[in-house]
Amino acid sequence: MPAPQIAFTTPASAPAWKRWLIYSAFARIVIFAIVAFATGRLVVMALKGMGVAGGGSSPMAHPLGTLAVQLIPAIVAYFFLVKLIERRRMSELEPRELLPLGAHGLLIGTVLISVVVGVLWLVGSYHVTGINPAVSWIPALLVVGFGAGIGEEIVTRGVLFRIVEEGLGTWGALIISALFFGAAHINNPGATLWSSAAIAIEAGLLLAMLYHVTRSLWVCMGMHAAWNVLQGSFYGVAVSGFESNGFLVSHMTGPEWLSGGAFGAEASVVALATCTTLTIVLLFIALRRHTIVKPSWTRRRLTATASAS
Repeated sequence: MPAPQIAFTTPASAPAWKRWLIYSAFARIVIFAIVAFATGRLVVMALKGMGVAGGGSSPMAHPLGTLAVQLIPAIVAYFFLVKLIERRRMSELEPRELLPLGAHGLLIGTVLISVVVGVLWLVGSYHVTGINPAVSWIPALLVVGFGAGIGEEIVTRGVLFRIVEEGLGTWGALIISALFFGAAHINNPGATLWSSAAIAIEAGLLLAMLYHVTRSLWVCMGMHAAWNVLQGSFYGVAVSGFESNGFLVSHMTGPEWLSGGAFGAEASVVALATCTTLTIVLLFIALRRHTIVKPSWTRRRLTATASAS
């Protein structure tokens, strides 16, 4: 059973200064960012003290250090936000839903990226030239799977989309969180304005709608992680511009609009069309369920009208 559309509402007894400085959407996003930044600095200092930063002495030191930087600040800041500021049950990360919804997310991500790569193979853009049994799965699973899948979903869907939706409604939250997600990838290797726009549309909108429909971060994390790991470590396709050594030794050919160029399949029109199709399906589900959240001022007006009558 999905959680309520609005997870947090400002306590009616809160004084005006608290409403603006602690409970407002802008304040809560800023509080999260400050705690995440401070925690991140502490994590980096700790890693340097342990000799892990910069690669360390073992092959696993760098991915473990990167994972710590990706996860610890986001998780600590989110718990701080939800438990100490919003003071509510973390329904979007319900422990009992980890396995069922996380598995659904893994399945969605697996099917999506497999469809994208399959279509690129059928049209002659994706080519497999061999296999690499010695592929290193663990670092990829830690960094692009757990690290990106969990950390980015907490920031973009758990904080930005959820909180903006409370104020500006679903449409405003979709646009802002998608633009943020696309802009966050603008400095990746091989990135262009087109690749960032593609990421914003195919992933930013899709994952936001997935969260809106399920009200769970587990399914978003699962989808994000499966997409990244299979794309890079299995199919051997660059993940958001970062070169990958996959189990399948492959290369891409064809025009950039089809192959995605140096950025990888995520900048391909095939990925854009595939993910947008699922986004539209989720949108129809939301419209049919009447779960689209109206802006806060519209909700207040409707409430006032209902009370008056």
